[in-house]
Amino acid sequence: MFDQSHIFMDISRLLSRARNPIPTGIDRVEYEYARYLLAQEAHRLTFVAFHPVGLIAHVSTSAVRDFLDVMGPVWDGDTGLRARLPRMAQRLTQTVLLSRWTMPAYRGDSIYLLVSHHHLTRPRAIEQFLSRHGSLFVPMVHDLIPIEFPEYARPGEPERHALRMATVARLAAGVIVPAHAVARSLAPYLQGRPARDHVHAVPHGLHLQLSGQGADTMRIPSDGRPYFVCLGTIEPRKNHLLLLNLWRRMVEDAGPRGSVPRLVLVGRRGWENENILDMLERCPALQGNVLEYNDLSDPEVVTLLQGSAGLLFPSFAEGFGLPLAEALVLGVPVACSDIPVFHEVAGENAIYLDPTDGPAWRVAIERLLGQERANDTPVKHGLDLNLFNWPRQVALGIQAADQTAAFFSVPGAYDDAPVG
Repeated sequence: MFDQSHIFMDISRLLSRARNPIPTGIDRVEYEYARYLLAQEAHRLTFVAFHPVGLIAHVSTSAVRDFLDVMGPVWDGDTGLRARLPRMAQRLTQTVLLSRWTMPAYRGDSIYLLVSHHHLTRPRAIEQFLSRHGSLFVPMVHDLIPIEFPEYARPGEPERHALRMATVARLAAGVIVPAHAVARSLAPYLQGRPARDHVHAVPHGLHLQLSGQGADTMRIPSDGRPYFVCLGTIEPRKNHLLLLNLWRRMVEDAGPRGSVPRLVLVGRRGWENENILDMLERCPALQGNVLEYNDLSDPEVVTLLQGSAGLLFPSFAEGFGLPLAEALVLGVPVACSDIPVFHEVAGENAIYLDPTDGPAWRVAIERLLGQERANDTPVKHGLDLNLFNWPRQVALGIQAADQTAAFFSVPGAYDDAPVG
């Protein structure tokens, strides 16, 4: 058992996302860590947040609890609560300025925990907080995709992400990552740095709450045709174009009297996606055969997956791949890209394909359709949910942070750690 340090948990990303009723994967991570700490580690917890003027200070625990009590139901589809979130977030952010003068410097071992990439481009604010409280910095790095695949990033994002990684390398005592593949990508940045030997791979958990809504209640035509789901932000990295071109060819080959399964795209529209949107909106062969949903709640997505013939996940790069884990736990067959992180998550429970090989994807789709008709899917019974249980995974993340703090609490340990 490791000694328990005080934890300063940063919730800046959640506050910044209060106007978005549909969470991203990173939103969910920060939410689950905050929820777990409130429930299990409140005796050593202080919530903090970043203010745009460039400072980090504490926010009220009770106010954060109220904020999370509203955010969870909003994400689960409660539209009546949506208007409250932005006001609550604004009030919490405003209190950061006030608490700057009332928050005493903490005396004792402490950890500054940041599980999003929020304000890693503002290292001075982080450095000042660490200095004031004598804290060890333990961030979570979700991926290095903007650096490794700049062709899929928004303009300027590779440079911003390089600054984030420089902040992690210079200031972090330890790092949490969602997969060993991310740890390998991060390793070159940590050479000669204190965090080099304190990188902990802790997979994310899952939020699988059923809504009781079937696919027919979500505007999917109830004509008995099977459908596949592609889940993720509509952006080039997710490789939607491969599926759209494949579906167009399938429709053309079937002819006017033929029938093909539907493709259901679930996710908000991202960036650099003009070609994708042009096909969705203007290609006659896709009309009625490809459906797009940008605003489904978490329970609706779960129900949609459960009714599908499979999840199609042709991404070029991912940091973890939550949709893949969700599908496997739900017993939904998966065809996904042949990339290391997907093998790490799914093992032998998925069909792996080159993300550029359209004909191979078509063969896989036909195979999954045959299995669906035979009711003989390879993961029919699903995986053990405990493998991706959120409280369990957060507990492992906190344990990793405590392990890092215990190492550096030994006199001279930080001085003896490698430095650049």
